[in-house]
Amino acid sequence: MSTPTRLELLLEYYREDPNDPFNIYALAMEYANTDPQKALYYLEGLLKWHPNYLPAYYQAGKLYTDSEQFDQALETYQLGQKLADALGQAKTLEELKRAERMLRDEMEE
Repeated sequence: MSTPTRLELLLEYYREDPNDPFNIYALAMEYANTDPQKALYYLEGLLKWHPNYLPAYYQAGKLYTDSEQFDQALETYQLGQKLADALGQAKTLEELKRAERMLRDEMEE
């Protein structure tokens, strides 16, 4: 019997509890390097069903940026900033502001 891959394990965890935001996030991050569209699919679902899952905003914004969906990336970063501010997460707020500034600079070039 072979050892399951990390992706297989994450898919199993997701099937066992598809409503656990960490399972969704972990699966999205596993797909981020190999299948960005699939990663974005999971992140979009995560943000829809668990809008307070703060780490998803940065990652979704990055994937939107990578796929040149700049308006969606800006909106995602801004929503994440509002949430980070409301939750008192100063470090995450600064990371999201920095990501937005970098994207705006890139769009101006």
